[in-house]
Amino acid sequence: MKKIILKKGREKSLLRKHPWVFSNSISDVLGDVVSGDLIDIYDFKNQWLAKGSYSSSSQIRSRIWSFDSSEKIDQQFFLKKLKKAFNLRESIKTNINSNAYRLIAAESDDLPGTIVDIYDNNVVVQLLWAGIERFRKDLFASLQTLLPNHHIYERSDANIRKKEELPLTKGLLSQHSDFNSKCVITENGVKINVDIENGHKTGFYIDQRENRNIVSKYVDNKTVLNCFSYTAGFGLFAFKGNAKHITNIDVSNLALDLAKENFILNNYNTKKVDFINKDVFKALREYYNEGKKFDVIILDPPKFMESKKQLNDAARGYKDINRLALSLIKPGGFLFTFSCSGLMPTELFQKIISDSALDAGKEIKIIEKLSQSQDHPISGNFPEGSYLKGLACYVN
Repeated sequence: MKKIILKKGREKSLLRKHPWVFSNSISDVLGDVVSGDLIDIYDFKNQWLAKGSYSSSSQIRSRIWSFDSSEKIDQQFFLKKLKKAFNLRESIKTNINSNAYRLIAAESDDLPGTIVDIYDNNVVVQLLWAGIERFRKDLFASLQTLLPNHHIYERSDANIRKKEELPLTKGLLSQHSDFNSKCVITENGVKINVDIENGHKTGFYIDQRENRNIVSKYVDNKTVLNCFSYTAGFGLFAFKGNAKHITNIDVSNLALDLAKENFILNNYNTKKVDFINKDVFKALREYYNEGKKFDVIILDPPKFMESKKQLNDAARGYKDINRLALSLIKPGGFLFTFSCSGLMPTELFQKIISDSALDAGKEIKIIEKLSQSQDHPISGNFPEGSYLKGLACYVN
């Protein structure tokens, strides 16, 4: 029998149905266990706690599939989880107001290390750990059963797979002949091109849906600087909100090319839109030296930290970029600032922004606290599912 024995006292998190077992919680591993293997987890008294899969190379040594000893981990198991998640999204679809949404948000939908996003009639899947890799055929078969008329495309090319000693892979898994790696989604009335094959993550940042719509309400007749713009999601909604001028900055020309296509797709006048291919930190410093000012600045940077060891460096990075941005905002303007680093504590992020304002000689009032879209739920037993944090700040 393949099993994990926990140290005394380390069973408490599993009794609260938390789905992770860390390596330092383990007293012993019994049986010939390799990454991806199903494994039973016992407390120090040898009482059964949960059923998970093993990962030999991760600090999260096991992620939990089930707290029911009689439950089988098979195709029906995955189909049941998918249907449960689908029913949740169906219940909030009027709030989503888009043909793109997250169907499976990993542990928050009881399928650890698994991301499933829907873009119109395309299903895009990311498998991020050894456990789900072992059950890939069951998952894909279940997706085909639930969504038989959808294309299924795999984007398991995230670097986190290297930590699991898994190869990076992507490609079409279904056999429909009319698949196109670029599709158009509609979000709150705005059309957006999505590059499923080569775009960030699974193609687009669905988790910012509500926040893009919120930003559109603050930009009427204002100059907007959209940093880390990617394909200009925030920029498109700034245009929808009647911004006077929008500057999109991104380090990727490919992303900016798609951003330009997005404005044309919506018949938006690109004469009042700039697309700047430049490192954001460098661009902000240049604007500061030039004395340039904006009414609204949006900071939606990539993840600044992958582990707790990087927390101090990440904090310095957030402080530097927010200080620069705040120094460029006109009195009475707004800063929308985000962190997608799940390991960055919400309270610390808010403190960093407050300290950035002091250093920039600005006064801020936090008028809204922002989070991830509703289709990225946060499970009650998995607070780590709350990863996206944002602040809308009035600046004086």
